[in-house]
Amino acid sequence: MRIKNLIYFLLLMGCILLILAACGEGKKNIAIGPPASETNTASSLILDAYGIGDGDYNAYQEGFGDAADGVQDGNIDISIGILGLPAGNIESLQASVGDVKMLGLSDEAIAHIEENSGYKRFTIPQDTYDFLESDVETVTAYAILMASTDTIDEELGYELAKSMVENADENTHAQSEHMTLENALLGAEGLPIHPGAKRYYEEQGLTVDNPVAELNTTEAKPELILGTGSQGGTYYPLGGEMANIWNNHIDGINITNTETGASIENLVGIRNGDIDLGMTVHVPAQAAINGEADFEGEKVENAAFIGHIYPEVIQIITRESTGIESLDDF
Repeated sequence: MRIKNLIYFLLLMGCILLILAACGEGKKNIAIGPPASETNTASSLILDAYGIGDGDYNAYQEGFGDAADGVQDGNIDISIGILGLPAGNIESLQASVGDVKMLGLSDEAIAHIEENSGYKRFTIPQDTYDFLESDVETVTAYAILMASTDTIDEELGYELAKSMVENADENTHAQSEHMTLENALLGAEGLPIHPGAKRYYEEQGLTVDNPVAELNTTEAKPELILGTGSQGGTYYPLGGEMANIWNNHIDGINITNTETGASIENLVGIRNGDIDLGMTVHVPAQAAINGEADFEGEKVENAAFIGHIYPEVIQIITRESTGIESLDDF
């Protein structure tokens, strides 16, 4: 009798394990961005807006370039990215597979995101990508440049801001067209501004209301590190061109761009003295200055705003072959 009960028990456990395995296989694979990136943080906010918990999907913490490869191979169902418009990786993916689908956000989800972050509603026009059949509703933030107040003196801060605006036409990256004087202070809200950048913008007739950062150096380092993002994203190639232009126009310095996990890692790197300049979304920069969210209890007190780079737009992609119409499908 005991042997028979044991057999029944083992059979029952086997069935349960098969059911659990089947449930796991039924979960969608979602690329949510690398750890310590703003994409990762924003992905959590987006999924939370739809009531999608950690156990409802398989998370892939990939940079957008690798994630796009996963979408192409069918290993990733949905990829979430914070990218410029249009995004080269998305255009390349469409050229390879021919059935890219972009998922929009519902009004309720956008309201949730706006209420709980610094992101704002944004409409991706239909003509942005040739595969779009209509405008796509999503949210946006701003990519900005932050500088260490421990290593970037006033004169270098002035020259960095000046070159971003006045030499942007030498930058061949598509997003460089947004580095204009009229856009220069986008994303600066709530952030201390570097005194050198403030001086340049005011000389150009802009009104700067930000608090002015206190510098802890009177002489810039000659060798400087610019934190960007993953090689498959926008930050790395754009930052590489920015660094080259600065090196060509600013005497006495050499700026090297380095691959990082992007926004949050760059802000932490500034705080810890590992990098001197960092590309970041303005939302985590505000959190870093205020000691909130990922920076709760660990403020970044040695970072200052230099200038706006380009608008960062949340773009969520899948393929027609997945059958996914929206995040409501979860």
